[in-house]
Formats: sequence, structure tokens, C-alpha cells
Amino acid sequence: MKAAIVVFPGSNRERDAVAALEAVSGTKPHLVWHRDTELPKVDLIVVPGGFSYGDYLRSGAMAAHSPIMREVKARADQGVRVLGICNGFQIITEAGLLPGALMRNGGLKFICRVQHLRVENTDSPFTAKYAKGQVVRYPIAHGDGNYWTDAETVKRLDGEGQVAFRYIADEARADPRGNPNGSVTDIAGIFNAKRTVLGLMPHPEDAVEALHGNTDGKPMFEGLVEALS
Repeated sequence: MKAAIVVFPGSNRERDAVAALEAVSGTKPHLVWHRDTELPKVDLIVVPGGFSYGDYLRSGAMAAHSPIMREVKARADQGVRVLGICNGFQIITEAGLLPGALMRNGGLKFICRVQHLRVENTDSPFTAKYAKGQVVRYPIAHGDGNYWTDAETVKRLDGEGQVAFRYIADEARADPRGNPNGSVTDIAGIFNAKRTVLGLMPHPEDAVEALHGNTDGKPMFEGLVEALS
């Protein structure tokens, strides 16, 4: 599997994404600068975490208009898989690849912790190595992770299997106490309609090696390698 990671001024998780992808695929991904206008021929594009452009204006809003994003959107339209993590989720949502918006956390505080999530849909290479309903633990680190969209869109996302992950308090059920940021219906990550684009606030790339404390993020990358190699 060949992958590219898009780097913006203020990105700070691209090296984590490189390490995760290289560990699982055995191939080092390309790093592509935001001012570039072309991407190499790849099977996966990762838009990583960080604070692109210092989060000025709105998280992800400026990066969404970088030259490289026109090519990212074109490749997404062609079916190339796109993974937006944390700030990357904000960027691809601002760019129109996913519906909704990411707002300030409900408690108005930056949150950094390991978070329980429930896998909601496994009909995608991103989640195929998990079981539906499986509980995983990914790190989170964000101040603007409060996912919002209108009630009709939430209904559509649920009805069409576009909710990928939800925050939970424990291994049994969704619970408001487990929602770290106020996201509507505890949504932690969503797919596009074809489930070829995934955006999520938690960091699977930081749960790949035993040194991280758990390896719950590794199956995401294993599923992508298996499907796209």
C-alpha cells in the first residue's frame, strides 16, 4: 500500500502517522507539503493532526483552502481513501469531504486522555479488522472536537451507516459521561457516503505499538493495508 501524508504549517502528528504506516505496511509514506499541487500515485491519503495555521480563523478552515487540498478532493472523488485525524478531520470537513462542523469542546478546555470508543460500522477497510460494537481505546488531544450537524443529517448518518465510532464511558453503552467534548449523539468519527473517507478526532496512529500502552489503533492500518495492497 502506498500512502501520502499532507503536511501543513502547524501539523505535528505527521511523524506519528509515518511511524504507524511504516510499521504496519513496511513502506514509508510520502510527505506532501501544503503548497504542492500534485500528489504521487497512492492508495491512501492521510491528513494528520496538529494545529494547522495555528487554528486561526477556525480549526482547519485555512488549511482547507491550501493548494494541495484541491488535489486531495479530486483523488477522493476518484475513490482514493482519505483519513483525516483530529485536525485532519477538521480540515477535510471544512473542505466539504464530510458533513458537519467541529466546534469548541463543550467544557471549553483542551482534553488530553485515553478515550473509550465503540466501533459502529465495519463495512469499510478502515474498520474491517474490528467487530461491530467492539470497544477500543484511542488517545484524544483536542480543544475543538465537538462534532455538530443538524438532526436530519444525524439521522441520515445513522441510517446509512456513516457513523464509524462513538465515544462511550465504559464497555457497555454510550453515555454522556463518556463524551469528552459534547459531540452530537457521542459521534467520534464519520465516513462519507461511500465509506472511502474517514474523519475522526481520536488518534489511532498513537495506539499502534505496545509502547503506546495499547495497540487498538493497529487494526485500522492493517485493514487498509490488506484492502489496498
